[in-house]
Order: sequence, then structure tokens, then C-alpha cells
Amino acid sequence: MSRVCEICGKTPQNGNNVSHANNKTKKLWQPNLQSVRHQAPNGTVKRIRACTKCIKQGLVKKPVQRNLELVVQKSTS
Repeated sequence: MSRVCEICGKTPQNGNNVSHANNKTKKLWQPNLQSVRHQAPNGTVKRIRACTKCIKQGLVKKPVQRNLELVVQKSTS
């Protein structure tokens, strides 16, 4: 599984760690990806990997949680 946000396409960035003595070592910054359930526009629900920025902006539409107590009450009445 690759480390890419499925919404915005954010990928790992690379650069240098620079110490106080100006020593440079390679550094890799990973995007903060979270595995979340996403409801597609056609109604299907699937698990995707999205960055926290996309989740906060509301680009990931979370599916509606079903309350099982209400479902049982409706079926018995």
C-alpha cells in the first residue's frame, strides 16, 4: 500500500536535516495518512487512506451510522 492520499494525492517529501554544525543528512517527511470509511457519490462505502488535512476540510464524506436500537424498535412495532 503506497503512502499517498487518495483525495488530494499528497506524497512523501524529501530534503535535508541540517544540524547546528551544518551537517546534512537525508530526511523523508511522510504525509499524515489515516484510514477512514468514505461514502462515494454513488452510495458505496469503502475504506480509503486520506490525509488529515482532507478529513478536516470535509472532503471525506463519512457514512451515516445506523442506530441498531431504533431498527429493532421499528421492526417490533
